[in-house]
Amino acid sequence: MNRRILHVATNISHFDNPAHPTGLWLSELTHAWDVFAAEGYEQHIVSPRGGKVPLEPKALKWPMCDQSAKDWLNDPAKMALLDATRSPDDVRPEEYDAIYFTGGHGVMWDFPGSEGLQTTTRAIWGKGGIVSAVCHGYCGLLNTRLADSSFLVWGRKITGFSWTEERLAGVAREVPYNAEAQVKARGAIYEKAILPFMSHVVTDGRLVTGQNPFSARATAAKVVALLGRS
Repeated sequence: MNRRILHVATNISHFDNPAHPTGLWLSELTHAWDVFAAEGYEQHIVSPRGGKVPLEPKALKWPMCDQSAKDWLNDPAKMALLDATRSPDDVRPEEYDAIYFTGGHGVMWDFPGSEGLQTTTRAIWGKGGIVSAVCHGYCGLLNTRLADSSFLVWGRKITGFSWTEERLAGVAREVPYNAEAQVKARGAIYEKAILPFMSHVVTDGRLVTGQNPFSARATAAKVVALLGRS
């Protein structure tokens, strides 16, 4: 049976200040996409509103823009995928084995309030699928509740972009909330690497999360390992 992965990306192109652009952190998508492609998995991209996904400019500069990201930028077919993403209404959750939330600061605005993404995530989890996220992608899990109305993250180990990393990135005063504090407030057991900006992945059953952009490949590899056991 061919495995199917649903990637989630943002539609938000700037911070509250329109002069401060943001968007998808491209390598967080491409690194995972490469890992899944090597396994022959079918992959699709969804966004809260559907349609165009903007790119975070900082992620398109060296050293963040590595060969994986460059290959995507130079592939018209791949770039076209980011111009015409599916909306949650276009997605049939029962067809997917895993959902993977990408990051970039834009997701802080449009992931948490998307009822469509919450419904999709809940359905994939409910059918025994894997829920995964990297970096700010865990913002997409903040308000997702299960069939019993409990938060999906409640009582589960999780990681994601830390408040320390926000401060070191120089944007702590511009982000709309402290994601680390918010996920803890929902009962999650938040963990992070000893040093910031180091690859770090946390797995709790079928929940797989990576701390920062450098964790994308390892996060995807863990998803692959879990799918291989199911």
